[in-house]
Amino acid sequence: MKAYSVLDIFQNEALFCALLGWFSAQTLKVVLYAVLERRFDIRRFWGSGGMPSSHSALVVSLAMMVGFLHGFETAAFATCAVLSLVVMYDAAGVRRETGTQATVINQILKDVLINGKPISDEELKELVGHTPLEVLGGAIVGILVALGYWALWMPKVV
Repeated sequence: MKAYSVLDIFQNEALFCALLGWFSAQTLKVVLYAVLERRFDIRRFWGSGGMPSSHSALVVSLAMMVGFLHGFETAAFATCAVLSLVVMYDAAGVRRETGTQATVINQILKDVLINGKPISDEELKELVGHTPLEVLGGAIVGILVALGYWALWMPKVV
């Protein structure tokens, strides 16, 4: 029987690949923002929303790596795939709607402040969700990261 240690987490290829997917998407988010907006903003690395979805990249990279490691027919892969679908649906649905509502509320607050009836001057965070295209972009990043990780690293380990 194998003795397990919390340090085994550093040997978890699926977890490492998922984190690499998140990191790649967040880095791309900073680069794309700098190119499109013509200004560099490192805060985009830690921010939510935008292209590509790092949530999608994280869960899709995880699902792909679990499939590579344990088989695409396993319950482990099915669990990760379903988790990925839920996260991506949430990113494009519920979280996107939250951002839309924040935009409307912020406009109401500005109108109220202009009319001399201050309620609060703190704006709500509007960039919390993703468009379907941003979610798709994150899923593509996740797939590419997992494929690249598998192709470049795993044959040397396995």
